[in-house]
Amino acid sequence: MNPTLFLAFAAFVGLGLPDGLLGPSWPSIRAGFGVSLDALGALATATIAGYLMSSSLSGAILRVMSLGAVLGLSTAAAAAALLGMAAAPAWPVLLVCGFVAGASGGAIDAGLNAYGAAVFDRRTMNWLHAAFGFGAAIGPLVVAGVLASELSWRWSYALAGGAQALLAVLFVATRRGFDRVDPTTDAPPAPSAPASATLRQGRVRLGMAVFFLYSGVEFATAQWSYSLLVLERGMAPGTAGILVALYWGALTAGRIALGEIGVDGADADRPFAHAGGHALDRARTHVAHREDPVDRSAEGRGR
Repeated sequence: MNPTLFLAFAAFVGLGLPDGLLGPSWPSIRAGFGVSLDALGALATATIAGYLMSSSLSGAILRVMSLGAVLGLSTAAAAAALLGMAAAPAWPVLLVCGFVAGASGGAIDAGLNAYGAAVFDRRTMNWLHAAFGFGAAIGPLVVAGVLASELSWRWSYALAGGAQALLAVLFVATRRGFDRVDPTTDAPPAPSAPASATLRQGRVRLGMAVFFLYSGVEFATAQWSYSLLVLERGMAPGTAGILVALYWGALTAGRIALGEIGVDGADADRPFAHAGGHALDRARTHVAHREDPVDRSAEGRGR
């Protein structure tokens, strides 16, 4: 397998893993920090804010930094954030680490989608997005195993942080591979357009609304189901963890099916209202073909 393709798959697994950790870890986290059950909303908001910020700025970032550098630095930041969450001594520190984790995840997500859209075919892109679901499905099983071993929830985040640190080393070592132009195509770079022009398109606004709705329902269900099953329904933690993993596994199964069919799902890769960043950026490319095309060679590479 091509090293960059392997790392792209590994990165999407790594993107999904923290999402799968949070819900099953939450009862233990809130008890340890002495916060209310609904404080999960504050942590989720901090993470989402970081994600939206970095994904929305991804185009500007990639104009001044190479994709390989962005992926290496962002993965290292993700590792630091997850390890910081594992060692957080107080609730505000956990919120800051959640923001950094979201920001690093948004940069990785947008960067790999930009690279994949230029290099990979549609089927491969759907398989990449299936890897996110695979990572998210692993998360609840990791937490269930840690808690069954009578260890702290912090070990789950420490393991995830260690995996991200290893991935960061691999990204740094192979960063030049992500900066090469795809030799299999001679197509000129597509033009881009201002965000204002994109947002004037009705179908763009509709697509963003659908993504926000879908993402909210998916994320809220995933994060609250474990607490509901264990705290309110009295289900065994191990059983609840398996059910949450199956929920995320359904996303994986859908992506695998789409990958086999070859349907274009290059914009629908993860929750956290992805349309606010990468989907908007991709849509600008489409609009640019209709309104005042801009030569992307003057803007830089990456989007």
